[in-house]
Amino acid sequence: MAREMQKSTMFIEQNTGDYENGDPQKNLDDDGREKRTGTWVTASAHIITAVIGSGVLSLAWAIAQLGWVVGPAVLIAFSFITYFTSTLLADCYRAPDPVHGKRNYTYMDVVRAYLGGRKVQLCGLAQYANLLGVTIGYTITASISMVAVKRSNCFHKHGHHVKCQTSNNPFMIIFACIQIFLSQIPNFHKLSWLSILAAVMSFTYASIGLGLSIAKAASGGEHVRTSLTGVQVGVDVSGSEKVWRTFQAIGDIAFAYAYSTVLIEIQA
Repeated sequence: MAREMQKSTMFIEQNTGDYENGDPQKNLDDDGREKRTGTWVTASAHIITAVIGSGVLSLAWAIAQLGWVVGPAVLIAFSFITYFTSTLLADCYRAPDPVHGKRNYTYMDVVRAYLGGRKVQLCGLAQYANLLGVTIGYTITASISMVAVKRSNCFHKHGHHVKCQTSNNPFMIIFACIQIFLSQIPNFHKLSWLSILAAVMSFTYASIGLGLSIAKAASGGEHVRTSLTGVQVGVDVSGSEKVWRTFQAIGDIAFAYAYSTVLIEIQA
């Protein structure tokens, strides 16, 4: 009798909960987490924002330093590396089966699922070093851009004979404080409108950079020229400056290929 009453009670409680709250599994994914609501539009916005970052604005300068032989070769090399790592990470999102396996939500989850052991610590060190470098790069790029805008306004107001020197440090601090504030927003990934806006901005400043380059080349003049080896030693720069600019150009190109760093998060 007690067993029958327990069954009836459990049956009644389950029905009551289902009636009041609906099917609890309906709003959950196969991993028990809140159902993902991302679409191909929001995913594309995330990808475009990650691919067309501010690093593309320095590619013209980088090619000018490396020349028309080494420059495109470095671009193709980094694009192949990014394609390979992105494809590899996409296949590693689920483990051990790439379709029905357990989900990995972060890069470290992927490493832990497939490698494990000491490799997790080594890959974690490499990942955080990479993230630190990218963060520093974005902070420097943002401050340089803001200083350029301020100097441009100064030139328009006082003329190009004025030096209009401005320090980057205050703008770095401002940008870093904004980043720290935004990083505290919970469920930041759900702000799909922000990614769509960022994707539009990415296309905008990339188009502006392309348009300015075409206008500069079309205008002619003695300073508009290209070469197979980039800037020439003894003519444009010294030997040490050539070496320094070469490594800086390679670093700028590498900075423009930061997409695979956030691929797992976008896929999740």
